[in-house]
Amino acid sequence: VAQQACPRAMAKNGLVICILVITLLLDQTTSLTSRLKARKHSKRRVKGNGASQSTLTEVNALKEIQALQTVCLRGTKVHKKCYLASEGLKHFHDANEDCISKGGILVIPRNSDEINALRDYGKRSLPGVNDFWLGINDMVTEGKFVDVNGVAISFLNWDSAQPNGGKQENCVLFSQSAQGKWSDEVCRSSKRYICEFTIP
Repeated sequence: VAQQACPRAMAKNGLVICILVITLLLDQTTSLTSRLKARKHSKRRVKGNGASQSTLTEVNALKEIQALQTVCLRGTKVHKKCYLASEGLKHFHDANEDCISKGGILVIPRNSDEINALRDYGKRSLPGVNDFWLGINDMVTEGKFVDVNGVAISFLNWDSAQPNGGKQENCVLFSQSAQGKWSDEVCRSSKRYICEFTIP
């Protein structure tokens, strides 16, 4: 293109115009090359952002594990769970919300080993406390006890003559004085509680 443009330009206005045309053409060529390189680099940055997102996800997962380990250090570890006792009294719903905000749920013993572990931990961490909330209730259907996620409870550990509260007592307490047996209670009662955290 430059060779064709120069003879015409030389014929009219001489060598100066020819040099200007060549300079403009070269400038456009280098400008196009620069834009293409910039696009390649921006594509690399976009791909890099995907890798950064993956790294960010991994970092967040590690932070969650570290937070869970901190909970385990403050509480106690039993099988693939950590237990952490509450500092104060709360109604059933508020207690569960507090556990959720910390990354767990109200404690749900699933077998006799967990009952024994909760008894021991409760004695150490809640001295003088006779009973505390479990993450179990029958609010939806009277007599059908489920966990806080709505899953039916297969392991039950009722004290004698329990549950006995009918439609008024829909939440479940763990009784230290009854060796870890359960009783039903009015959900609006203020009780201590233990949060449960699953270890991945």
